[in-house]
Amino acid sequence: MSEHAPKHDRINPVPLPTDQELVLKVIPMPGDCNANGDIFGGWVMAQVDLAGSVLPARHVRGRMATVAVNQFIFKQPVRVGDILSFFSCVERIGRTSITVKVEVFAERFRSQGEYFKVTEASLTYVAIDDKGKPTPIAVRD
Repeated sequence: MSEHAPKHDRINPVPLPTDQELVLKVIPMPGDCNANGDIFGGWVMAQVDLAGSVLPARHVRGRMATVAVNQFIFKQPVRVGDILSFFSCVERIGRTSITVKVEVFAERFRSQGEYFKVTEASLTYVAIDDKGKPTPIAVRD
């Protein structure tokens, strides 16, 4: 890495986003840990999927399904007792699908009030009918 390349910052806290909506807060517990004592990546992914579905649900107002995880980056480990804040924003609305960005910030148990980005992801959800087939998203005013 060159001396001018941006560094992944594990020490200095970052500000929370102001252009996204807080859609979920959760605290992982010991039962969510892997053998290394960190929180399972799959557990984090499940929480991101839940958080990512909040904003699309406002548009779909019915059944929807996760159809793609376009990007998923684990930036730092999540630890037991971290207070996780999930922020989301809609990136794109198509005829039957909605793509959202989710960013996850950890407030470490021993340094509350300081936030560290631990995960970021982009997911796509599709509106479906009662038979599970894609259906157009109704335009809302």
